[in-house]
Amino acid sequence: MRYDDKDRESSNVEDRRGEGGGRMGKGGMPFPIPMGGGRGGMSITTLLIIGAVMLLFGINPLEILVGGQGSFPELPRMEQNRAPTEAGRVPYEIPGVPDRSGRRTRVSADGDEMKRFVGRVLADTEDVWTRVFQSLGRRYEDPRLVLFSGAFPTACGTGLSAMGPFYCPLDRKIYVDLAFYEELKRRFNAPGDFAQAYVIAHEVGHHVQTLLGISEAVQRKKQSLPEREANRVQVMMELQADCLAGVWASLNEHLRQRLQPGDIEEGLNAARQIGDDMIQRQQTGRVVPDAFTHGSSEQRVRWFRRGMDSGRIQECDTFKAPQL
Repeated sequence: MRYDDKDRESSNVEDRRGEGGGRMGKGGMPFPIPMGGGRGGMSITTLLIIGAVMLLFGINPLEILVGGQGSFPELPRMEQNRAPTEAGRVPYEIPGVPDRSGRRTRVSADGDEMKRFVGRVLADTEDVWTRVFQSLGRRYEDPRLVLFSGAFPTACGTGLSAMGPFYCPLDRKIYVDLAFYEELKRRFNAPGDFAQAYVIAHEVGHHVQTLLGISEAVQRKKQSLPEREANRVQVMMELQADCLAGVWASLNEHLRQRLQPGDIEEGLNAARQIGDDMIQRQQTGRVVPDAFTHGSSEQRVRWFRRGMDSGRIQECDTFKAPQL
């Protein structure tokens, strides 16, 4: 991705690395993920990783899939203002964000440089979603992104590095241990700075869902469903976040021209490598679709690409899609 020292870094990054801490949850569970109040936290890696540890504590991972009755809210519509890009696509013109072009140097993803990269990606999400919400007649509230190491207390319980980056709707913060990016590269075979940006954009997608009331509706709906159907609704939620990440990537490229050759492939590869089927096969040697919580590799790639190709949030209605 193209960034340089002139690019803005978000002021909403909290560097809490080295502080550690955390509290034990109900039943001695080290990282509770409460879903009460119609809300719950999300992890980009997979709840299967968390579930394996939960089983060690004698807790059924499926017991956290609670929510309630209710229907899913419609994704809001935006008035289309056509402005063809170089590729011929027609994304939404977002007022208030100037187009910028020119060559930028690639930022290294090491040490504090990684923190700066994260801050610049978060700033881009703020700029894009602020203007998108303005076009909807709404106000976008920036999430905060907390950098931590090891374990850290959150409103959704104690976050652990093993959970991967996650969003907690109870405090509306994204939690990231930068060590995850090394795991993304080595364990999941998904290197590249755009792959790292995709991870952040996915979690910001959950924040967008919270602001639009989708997260609360999903958790209410899951409460009335048996485990298998609740899992499917959770997959819809995650695939929509992938699609919203793609919408951000599309609009951000139109406004900022961040992409370099190979970046799109990096993002699609990341979506593919962290599909539930890939992770299940890696962990157990077999695939159990009924236990999916984020979607298969094919589904994650397809929905991310759908958002990226269209640049339209109404293309991300996974809850009414005839096929996930």
